[in-house]
Amino acid sequence: MSENISLPSGADGLLLNLNEEQRHAVTIESTPLAIHAGAGSGKTRVLTHRIAWRSATGLDDSRRVLALTFTRTAAAELNYRLRNLGLRDQVATGTFHAVAYAQLRNFWREKSLPEPELLTKKYAFITSLLPRDYRSKGEVVVDVVREIEWAKARRIHPQAYAGMAEDTGRKAIKDLGGLGAIGDIYQQYEDLKSKQNKIDFDDMLVACAKAIRSDRSFGNAQRWRFRHLYVDEFQDVNSLQVDLLDAWLQGNENLCVVGDPNQAIYAWNGAEADHLIRFDTHFTGGVIVGLGQNYRSTPQILRTAASVIDVEDFKANKPSGPAPSISEYHSDEEEMTKVAQKVRDSRGPYGKWADQAILARTTTQVEKLSRALRDAGIPVRTLAGSSLFDRSDVKRRLDHFKQNKQPLEDLLGDLHVGSDETAETDSNVQPEERQTAFSDIRKLAKEYLTLDPSGTGGGFFSWIRTHERTSIDTSIDAVEVATFHSSKGREWPTVHIVGLEKGLVPIANAGTEVDEEKRLLYVALTRAKENLFLSWAKERSFGDNNPIKRERSDWLEPIEEAIQNLDQPLNKTEQINEINKARKKTTGKAEERKNSEVPPEPPVMESLRSWRRQQAEFSKTKEEDILKDSVFDSLVQKWPSTRDELLEVHGINDFNIERIGKELLSILNQFSELKPKTSTQKAIENKAEPKNEDQKLTESLRTWRTEMAAAAGTDAYWIFNNETLTDLVKKRPRNIDELLAVHGIGAAKAKEFGQDLLEFFKE
Repeated sequence: MSENISLPSGADGLLLNLNEEQRHAVTIESTPLAIHAGAGSGKTRVLTHRIAWRSATGLDDSRRVLALTFTRTAAAELNYRLRNLGLRDQVATGTFHAVAYAQLRNFWREKSLPEPELLTKKYAFITSLLPRDYRSKGEVVVDVVREIEWAKARRIHPQAYAGMAEDTGRKAIKDLGGLGAIGDIYQQYEDLKSKQNKIDFDDMLVACAKAIRSDRSFGNAQRWRFRHLYVDEFQDVNSLQVDLLDAWLQGNENLCVVGDPNQAIYAWNGAEADHLIRFDTHFTGGVIVGLGQNYRSTPQILRTAASVIDVEDFKANKPSGPAPSISEYHSDEEEMTKVAQKVRDSRGPYGKWADQAILARTTTQVEKLSRALRDAGIPVRTLAGSSLFDRSDVKRRLDHFKQNKQPLEDLLGDLHVGSDETAETDSNVQPEERQTAFSDIRKLAKEYLTLDPSGTGGGFFSWIRTHERTSIDTSIDAVEVATFHSSKGREWPTVHIVGLEKGLVPIANAGTEVDEEKRLLYVALTRAKENLFLSWAKERSFGDNNPIKRERSDWLEPIEEAIQNLDQPLNKTEQINEINKARKKTTGKAEERKNSEVPPEPPVMESLRSWRRQQAEFSKTKEEDILKDSVFDSLVQKWPSTRDELLEVHGINDFNIERIGKELLSILNQFSELKPKTSTQKAIENKAEPKNEDQKLTESLRTWRTEMAAAAGTDAYWIFNNETLTDLVKKRPRNIDELLAVHGIGAAKAKEFGQDLLEFFKE
């Protein structure tokens, strides 16, 4: 066992609580390895357990591991989990850009080369290169920057830009002069950077790969330093990143990547998911394994998301939850007001704001939503406006490092709350928030030292700027307002998705990237763990213009259909899984009945209790505070099916109905055939009437169903319900194909009861 890990059960302990697929992905020795991991399937769990397990078994040396991510938050999460798994030596983690920049600064220092200035304000830099009439048009600047970044991500030089852009269907920016004009601006941009000795984020990757390949001693040192490479979110890599990865590896096959092809949403910016999809083609000898079970979202949310894109064999493991909802509003102003109210209601008196997120397609929507929430007195956090480095107390402390050439190791003591005397007198800064913020900065400093052990204070200051775009200030309890793109890799118990209209979802200029827009919506939907609220507006204002009429997104139709049919299994495979789970559950109940005189609770009561337990966990309160047991008894006794009937239940009031009424009625409706019959219904059933053939057949089937249930030690309901029984009488199947056409008869039931049923009808 490696000295870097200390668990009572050693390496085997790291395999506990993993499912079969996860265990296989952790322990498979084949490399290079790609793990196709669907949303919420335990991607980070598997990645960290694989690193820890291979370190514990001696296959990897944790001091020689490099884990690459796409955000600072993801890197911090990896480190946190690895420490909890017992790794004493901090594994080097970071984004491609941050790692490349740390290595480059070491290279420049060793070779006594002048260090280029990092260009962090690209938009202002490029604005000066545009024709004068376009410099004030922000959308044009954004489009030009996007085109340059797309070209650089694909390693397309300025001279080749126009031809490649035309071949791939890129659109020229209106009135700017066509693709050739953009190519000219791109060339001017590169020339001006070179003249002023500046580099941008993409240049870092190019320069690092070049230094590793061109300088043998430097390249060998980096490859010796990092021998075991792991990459998160591999569907988002572009050609520049893959080229740098190849330079780091140079024949080394110890590579493991994880990602989800269904979450490939950055092709517009140069990402190439094909590197993940056909991993075994791009990396000789590569092996692909998959994770197909979702542990994040409820079955209702997962099924809703699956209506947007076809996700095969992806199963939900969480307990059942409330159905997602779709709301239609008259205007975007009404939408913002109502969503703010829903956010407040969802939080409740004891909940956390940070348990909720509002997701929108564009940054413009994010800005308007953020203002609306702040006006409503709700704390807000956004990726663009709440960076860790925007805090005044953090800025003051980091300014002391700017020109400091002392070893960073000696300066770590300055990175604590007490070192910022000015902040102590700032009444607007809460001590707990400041403590969290400085703790995050110290973690960053330690991460930097794993990449460059001899790093200085000034080096840390320069390196930390590479994280400005990916570091979120998590020190305050606030609702996250984010774009679909920036929500990837995140999750919240409650998610509100707004603006689901044509022109936004999909975006109006999607062109040939409609499939990517679908995947983008899928990403947004799968951020939710328990509650999902969707909305759109019939009128929306853009800028200072008058409101314009809107139509709801075409993709709301399959979503709405999925929500309406949540009580029906999606496919034969899911039917089999549901039936097997139900049978295992009821078989266990039958064993309990044999050994106890206490009658088992009916399924409806179990479902109600499970729902209450989830509500209590979510709201951080007692189960009895949600609904008392006596209310459950009254619910099952009266079995309401309408709002008015629900009001007649003892312990239910108007407040309960507004808050949880729909969910209670939905649960009762799922077990409607167990509803106690009224005296009138019983009288009608018992009324002596001549029986026709259908009635006789129905009675015979009921008797057969009761006998089968008794033999299996389960309830008649689990054999098949009354709706299936009625359809059986109506269709009278004579072969297996006709049997599968009966409502409620799937592959599992046909296999278990098919022969008996066909013989029954033959008789």
